[in-house]
Amino acid sequence: MTTNTQNTQNTQSGNGGRASAGARTVLVTSATGKTGRRVAERLAARGVTVRHGSRTGATPFDWEAPETWGPALRGADAAYVAYYPDLAAPGAVEAMRTFGRLAVENGVRRLTVVSGRGEPEAVVAEGALREAAGGVEMTVVRASFFAQNFSEGLLAEGVAEGMLVFPAGDTLEPFVDVDDLADVIVETLTADGHAGRVHEVTGPRPVSFAEVAAEISRVSGRPVVYEAMPAAEYAGLLTDFGLPAPEAEWLAALFATLLDGHNASATDGVKRVLGREPRSFAAFAAEAWGGPTA
Repeated sequence: MTTNTQNTQNTQSGNGGRASAGARTVLVTSATGKTGRRVAERLAARGVTVRHGSRTGATPFDWEAPETWGPALRGADAAYVAYYPDLAAPGAVEAMRTFGRLAVENGVRRLTVVSGRGEPEAVVAEGALREAAGGVEMTVVRASFFAQNFSEGLLAEGVAEGMLVFPAGDTLEPFVDVDDLADVIVETLTADGHAGRVHEVTGPRPVSFAEVAAEISRVSGRPVVYEAMPAAEYAGLLTDFGLPAPEAEWLAALFATLLDGHNASATDGVKRVLGREPRSFAAFAAEAWGGPTA
């Protein structure tokens, strides 16, 4: 699954959610993104002082502007690291080395980094952060494909128009609800027992993209059709929508790699960390397109 097998155990926190004294002020990077805004909201609800790191927020932070990283980290006890566009992207390894060094220099004591499940390049970036931030408590949360990508992300526009096009073939994927992912991340930032751990989080059951389209159709009352597309053709489609060709080709290749079948299994990571089952795609879809579930 990954090139780093010795740290892939999912471990439940042993303190029943007791807040750690080391996470009173947390920098949340990419704080306006799918995971960042949810993590920030949950931390604030726990009484944690949150620094919303973003290009336009009160705490200026931009992954393309390293000069913003140190000032954002200064005085923070912990940081949530959500690298954009992905830890497997070109440049991520060097960025993680720099960020880890700055975290140490600014006295940060805890880091949680979100990573992609089954991405060998992302594992290398994780290692670069771990090495640069030696002595800092660090947790890695590797997530499967987000359920919310269909409702508020890359695929939302196509779904709204009734066509789900993606280079996934008939591969199964245990889509994770980002709300579950955010709960896991917040637990690692605020409770003890996660330092040095790697948690792999997924939904409860693998499903295909065709099943996703059928479920969205069922709960929304309007047809959504899934069309499998080769990665090269999908890259051309992304380019037609305005994405630069190198980025489109990299993204299409990443999706094809992630959805080649090696991630087609579920883990118990959510239950081990939170003590409850993860939300199913059906439950997510019912809320996203059909109203709140009972």
